[in-house]
Order: sequence, then structure tokens, then C-alpha cells
Amino acid sequence: MQDLDSIQNVDFTRNYKRMWPFVKPYWFRALLAVLLSIPIGALDAVVAWALKPYMDVVLAGKADHSPLFIPLLIIGFTTFQGMLNYFATYLNAWVGVKINHDLKKALFNKLIDFETSFYDKTTSGSVVQRFASDADAACTGLLDNLKLFVSRLCSSLALIAVLIYNSWQLSIIAIVVLICALLPLAQLKRRIKSFVIRSVLEGSKVYSVYNETFAGNKTISSYNLKKKMFGRFEDYLKVLFKLSMKVTQKTAWLTPVMHIVVSIGIAAVIGYGSYLIINGTITAGNFVSFITALIMLYGPIKGIGKNFSAVQLSFLAIERVFSLLEQPVKIKNKRGAKPLDKIKKDIEFNDVWFEYNEGAPVLKGINLKVKAGTTIALVGNSGGGKTTIVNLLPRFYDVNKGSIKIDGVDVRDLKLESLRENIAVVFQDNFLFSGTIKENILMGKEDATDAQIEKALSMAYLDEFVAGLENGLDTEIGERGCSLSGGQKQRLAIARAFVKDAPVVILDEATSALDNKAEAIVQKAIDNLMKNRTVFVIAHRLSTVQNADKIVVLNDGEIVEEGKHENLLEVENGAYRALYNAQFKTRPESGKKAS
Repeated sequence: MQDLDSIQNVDFTRNYKRMWPFVKPYWFRALLAVLLSIPIGALDAVVAWALKPYMDVVLAGKADHSPLFIPLLIIGFTTFQGMLNYFATYLNAWVGVKINHDLKKALFNKLIDFETSFYDKTTSGSVVQRFASDADAACTGLLDNLKLFVSRLCSSLALIAVLIYNSWQLSIIAIVVLICALLPLAQLKRRIKSFVIRSVLEGSKVYSVYNETFAGNKTISSYNLKKKMFGRFEDYLKVLFKLSMKVTQKTAWLTPVMHIVVSIGIAAVIGYGSYLIINGTITAGNFVSFITALIMLYGPIKGIGKNFSAVQLSFLAIERVFSLLEQPVKIKNKRGAKPLDKIKKDIEFNDVWFEYNEGAPVLKGINLKVKAGTTIALVGNSGGGKTTIVNLLPRFYDVNKGSIKIDGVDVRDLKLESLRENIAVVFQDNFLFSGTIKENILMGKEDATDAQIEKALSMAYLDEFVAGLENGLDTEIGERGCSLSGGQKQRLAIARAFVKDAPVVILDEATSALDNKAEAIVQKAIDNLMKNRTVFVIAHRLSTVQNADKIVVLNDGEIVEEGKHENLLEVENGAYRALYNAQFKTRPESGKKAS
């Protein structure tokens, strides 16, 4: 992730170029919306220009009747300008939404492409802020500001032309005053940038509180954390309030200062203009037309000051979006990666080292060989590295040193999709998607037949439960499967793994969170899933792994023992024997349970 300083020092002028690939498919409509902004802005000068002949002819008494064509001309031009503005706004909105959706699709594709370590270090609030809200701000800012810039530029140029047409002498005064009014903008960008960035970063914390409150509502209620959560939320809002006030302090003075500077310019124009009228250099019509054009020119200039912080936020949003899109994905396919069809021989860990944080290795020189079709159990105290080992196999993370090979081929040389297609994982807390039971089972295999689904339900001991539901497989389970019990969730996850029919199965504490009755049913389903597959089992309950072909004991990232259950129990002062005795309260010399 880019830090605050790197974002602050970026050149925002290149961001429109970076957005071009997203604008390109809709360039014609986008260009048309911009081109329509030209006459929209230029027509602002019509009213000011029309006042000269009107003042000279009517109010100066040079005609016996009022030339009605001038008011009608103003009405006609204004109506035409309004129609153009409607079409430009519609086109701008159409293009904006299209680009916004394309940008969000690119960001979401990047999000699901990121490796697991990205999610370890990123909060949910930051994901919402950077992958959704920033895309909205970037697209809205890009198109709206482009349309605004073109319209106001053309309006300003047309109005300046009216100024020069009426009096080049007064125009010099007006242009000098406008330049002086614009000078503070150069300093404003530097003054507010850090506060705007911090506001965005702090805003992501607010999103995190919303997400945590939704996901942890039961914990909040059971531990009476409502006041604490509200306090956290209030603290974040206080920080945002202070930052907002800082931005206001840095920007609010701009409009009054510009108003004063422009007022001084108008006063100077009136004073000098009166002199020019008296000596006959300009007419009253010239003067009124000039003053009108000057005041109308003041409007767009003042608007730039008001919207400047929003413009900066848009630029920052664009930069944050592209800092994500340009961030390299660490775990991806190598050039020339091979597909993995099936596992014929073995899976081998060769001197594997791994660390989540630099300088703190979690695995230290792991050497392990697992024959295809066998079951290996990983046991040991918490934090020993059991889950880390199985996370390296489907490349949720990559090893720091050493290698993991399947049939002699490094997993980093295999196509990532085919590698993961051959591995099914059942976690302790399996994630279920909102939708129906059938939709969740089909996550394992999108094109699974009804027969395959029925078999998966039967093997997972879920068929009777589904048959008893009014809507059967089409029953909605709610977000994260909230309408299911813990055992039902696990069996649904096992059914999903059955449908996938992968040759390698990883069972990561699949029954540890269940009561005895639910565990017994789930264990039967797991036994079915393990048949004729290469299985990695992580379990604290040693009763579930006694029949494994090999038991590996890990301690502080190292393999301290490995072998079959019976053999390991015979090791005097062995690590596995100590775990077994502690769990079953047995006497080492007898091997029988204590009374």
C-alpha cells in the first residue's frame, strides 16, 4: 500500500491519462458532452454583449421605440443554452456511470486476485473505502470537473472577449484583478492536501466499525459492548470533524478574499469607467456591458474556490484507485506454468521456511513427504505452524525458502487455478454465501448434475435435513449461513467439497467448534470425504486422528516427531505421548484412561 507521503508527492496531472483506458470505450459520448460544454459556456457572454446596443439605443434615447428583438434574442439564446446543458448533463451522467462500473469491475477483479496476505493486513473498512467509494469519487470528479472546466473556460474566454470589445483600457484593470484573485489557489492545494488524505483514511475506520458491528452483533450484546462500540464510533467521528474543520479553516477564507479583491477591481473599473464615459472614450452601453461581463466572469472564478477541495479529493481518489490497480499481485502464474491433472506419486515439503512478519519465522526447515492416497495428521500446540503448512499447499502464501513439490514439480511452476482445482478445503469456520443451499453446493462445481448434488448431500449426511425443508435445496440460508446450526454449516461445506471431488482434501479443525452430537455426525461425513483421497488433517482432538497413516507433531515451527499413533505412544517422554496423556488423562505406564 502507498503510504501518506507517497500519495502526497504524486503528480496529479497524469491521472486523466491513467483514466483514458476506461474512457476510451465511450470516448465519442464523452467528447460530445465536452464539446457541448463549449457553447454552453460561450453563450454566457450573450446577455452581457446584448446590453451594449440595448443601453445605447433605448436608455440613451436614440430610438423612439424599444427593439424587442434584443430581449427575445436573450430568451432564445438562454433556452438554447438550457437545452444544450440538459443533453450535456445526460451524456455526462451516462458516461460517468459506465466508467464507474468498469472501474469497479477492474477493482473488484484486482481485489479477488490479491493474495491472502493482503487481507491479513487490510481492514474491511479500507476495502469498502478504496474499492468502492474511491471509484465513485474518482469518476464523478473526473467527468464533472472536466465538464466544469471546459464550460467555465469557454465562458471566461467569451466574457473576456466582451470586456476587450467594450474597453481594452478597463480590461487591463479587470484581468490584473482576476489574476490577483486566483493567486491564493496555488497555495490552497498544498495547504489542504494532507487533511483531505487523512479524512479519507479516517473515513475507512468508520466503515470498519459498521462492518464489525454487523458481524459481531452477538458478541457486542453478550459482553455489553454497546457503550464501548458507540464510544469508538464517536471518537472516529470527532477526528473526522476536526479534519473537516481544518479543511474549512484552510479554504473558507478564499471566497471572502476573492470577493474583496474583485470588489476592489469593480470599484476601480467604475471609477475609471466614469472618466472614460465623460471624455467620450466609451459609451454608457459599453460601460454597462463591461460591468455585466465582469460580474458574470466573477461567478466562475468564485466557483473554482468553492469547489477546489472537492477537486483535490477527486484527484486523490483517482490516485488511490490506480495505486491499487498498479499494485503487483505476489502470488500468480509463472510464465510457462504447467497444469496439474492429478496427483500420482506424492507431495513433498523440502526444507520449507516461512514467515508472516520479517524476522519471525513460523516454519523452520520443514521436511515432509506425503504419499498420494494417504492421510496425514498435523498435531501440536497452538501456534506451532500446522495451519501454515496446509495454507502453503494451495499457495495462499508462498514459501520464503525451500519448496513444495507435487509429483516432483514445484507448486510455483503449476497453474494456480489447476492447483487449487485439485484441493478441497474444509475450515473450522467455513464461509457460506448468501443464497440457497443448492447455490452454495454448486460453489464446489458450477456444472454439477442433480445426481452429483444428491450424492454429495447423502455422503455429507445432509439429505434428511434438506428433505425436511419446505423449499428443499432452494431454501435461503441467509448471509454467512445464519439460519443454519454449526453442524449443518459444516456438513454443507463438506457437501461442497464432495461435489468438487478434488484428489487432495485439507481438514482444518473441521469439528473442533461442534458439540459431541454434531461432531459425531460431521465426523461420519468427513470419513466419507476422506476415502480414496490424499488428506491433511489438523486437529486438537487426537481421537479424530488416531487412524491416520502418519501423525506429524509440530512444535514452534519444527517437526519434532512423526509416525503412527501406536508407535508414537511408545516413545518415552515423547511430544505426542505428552499431548495424548494431557488430553485423555492417562497413565503413561498403563496407557489406560484414569478413573
